[in-house]
Amino acid sequence: MKTKLIAALLGISILGSWAQQQSEIKKLEWLLGTWETRTPKGKLYETWIKKSNSEFQAKSYYLNKKDTIMFERVQLVEKDKKLHYIVSVTGQHHEQPVDFVSTAGSNSTALVFENQQNDFPQIITYKKIAKDSLFAEISGKMNGKIAKQAFPMKKIK
Repeated sequence: MKTKLIAALLGISILGSWAQQQSEIKKLEWLLGTWETRTPKGKLYETWIKKSNSEFQAKSYYLNKKDTIMFERVQLVEKDKKLHYIVSVTGQHHEQPVDFVSTAGSNSTALVFENQQNDFPQIITYKKIAKDSLFAEISGKMNGKIAKQAFPMKKIK
């Protein structure tokens, strides 16, 4: 009887832990879909899909006239009780992924990721403004000076 009780409590504890991890990424489902912004290089699109209950994936690309130019691929995963924004940018870091880790400033409507070892950016931020709009920003030091790039985005699907 005592063994069954311990096994049941262990099972509940594991399921509770799993549910808590799943709920963190589930709170971010507002990010799923295709987002658009205009830049000097053309229209920038970011499309997020749910790969699994613990991982979202995104691809960013520019449309300039009829040309599609891949820009980056992103994995948003939960590990070590943190969200990780793992990005591979075309033409940077030998196409190797760079890991940015969520900070204490992150919540269900504002995501803040940091990697102080990265050249630029060191901080990536997403803020939900409304159901169909978000504000993304990359920031940090570039050539010894504080720099920022803002991407106000509208959801198109």
